[in-house]
Amino acid sequence: MTVAIEMGHTTAGGSATLDLEELLATRLLVQGNSGSGKSHLLRRLLEQSAPWVQQTIVDPEGDFVTLAERFGHLVIDAEDHTERGLQVAGERARSHRVSTVLNLEGLDAENQMRRAAAFLGGLFEVTRDHWYPMIVVVDEAQIFAPAVAGEVSDEARKLSLGAMTNLMCRGRKRGLAGVIATQRLAKLAKNVAAEASNFLMGRTFLDIDMARAADLLGMERRQADAFRDLERGQFMALGPALSRRPVGLRIGPTETEPRNAPPRLMPLPGATLEDARAIILAAPPPENIRPQRRPAPDLLGQLMAAKSAELEMRPEAEEQPVSAEELAERRERLDRILCAILAEPDAGFRALGVLYQEFVVRCRIEGLGSSVPDLGEFRRMLTHARAGLATDIAQDDTWQDVSVRAAILPDDMQGVFMMIARAAKQGWPCPSDAAIARAYGTHSFRRARRLLTYIEEQGLIVCQLDGAGRRIVTLVELAWATAPGDPNAEEPTAESGHGSPTP
Repeated sequence: MTVAIEMGHTTAGGSATLDLEELLATRLLVQGNSGSGKSHLLRRLLEQSAPWVQQTIVDPEGDFVTLAERFGHLVIDAEDHTERGLQVAGERARSHRVSTVLNLEGLDAENQMRRAAAFLGGLFEVTRDHWYPMIVVVDEAQIFAPAVAGEVSDEARKLSLGAMTNLMCRGRKRGLAGVIATQRLAKLAKNVAAEASNFLMGRTFLDIDMARAADLLGMERRQADAFRDLERGQFMALGPALSRRPVGLRIGPTETEPRNAPPRLMPLPGATLEDARAIILAAPPPENIRPQRRPAPDLLGQLMAAKSAELEMRPEAEEQPVSAEELAERRERLDRILCAILAEPDAGFRALGVLYQEFVVRCRIEGLGSSVPDLGEFRRMLTHARAGLATDIAQDDTWQDVSVRAAILPDDMQGVFMMIARAAKQGWPCPSDAAIARAYGTHSFRRARRLLTYIEEQGLIVCQLDGAGRRIVTLVELAWATAPGDPNAEEPTAESGHGSPTP
């Protein structure tokens, strides 16, 4: 069944329709400067399609919460929920087919990115039985998939960009149809924008934006100036769900209004100058002085500062050469400390900074304070330890070659690759999904399988299944191959079973 929803009228006076089923398969990108009518267009699309398909809106400004009263959307105020709670909410909304508005108003940019990523992750990770058709509208998409790093942390940007990439690149097979709106294409990550096949381009003024919009619509460069002359609510449309040729259209009226209406001119109050002076320059009310809460002391910083001061006060002495035996003993003690940390049940799921802080404290307790590795060296040691490689093994020439190959992967994936390489070199069974997930720091076995797929796409490994459904991984060029291993094993295989991560 074909469902054509009416978006408004074309410039020629005909009806402008959008094929909803085609939209679910091909996704939509909307661009226009602030005030060009992007939010009005999205509201029209949501209102017209609400009876036909489940919807969710990632709303950074709280503009779409008014859909709740008229169309029954569930408004989720993100600032009232944790990231984990929003992920579960996304899974449940998808499973029960409830249309939602994720209201991110009141949060700073970093928390908006983190909570949106968690909610989108819940929509994406739901089981196959609940892959119902769903429109996912992301307003101001440049916030959640920025083309360049901004003031937010790299972790938040990575989480948000990954969620948006999953939505636009892999969401179609899961029934998710991404509809993203942005002020400028230049602000939006290219791998997110490139997956859309339908385009609605509104008013824009910069030459580079007009030229790029013209290229996307297949128009000649000399026609690009037309985007500067578009009125509010006018767009140029192209795509299999809209039109096979570029066509101008004007978006029709909506049944609901945004909560944040645009400002309108109104006359100034008729107060006299003396009244204004008395109101504005009156004495300020007394301040309520509240006791300031002391921040938690940075014990680690104090220890390191005290150590630095102690070293500065000491008279300079000639450095004594360190013997090979002392270096070997130091490496052994560092390995033992790291091994004890990783033996804790939740160590695989703790942040790098937390693990490093505990590592430094333990080193000081063991009397190794003057030779504690820095964060970069600790990251390398942690990667090798999670792969089951002691320091002496990791420094072997053969493993140096493996480390070079692993360097093309992100830092958090290198330990998984080296764990597989160790199993392949020794001829041990391939690590299970549980072992891979733990080494990667996640509870999701599905994410562990996607990780293997990603490493295979980089040309580092080849994954195969034998007749019994056991997994075999072969390292490209090195020709090392694991023995067949059950990917669904509940626990990582013990050292005798050739899969322990213990150094």
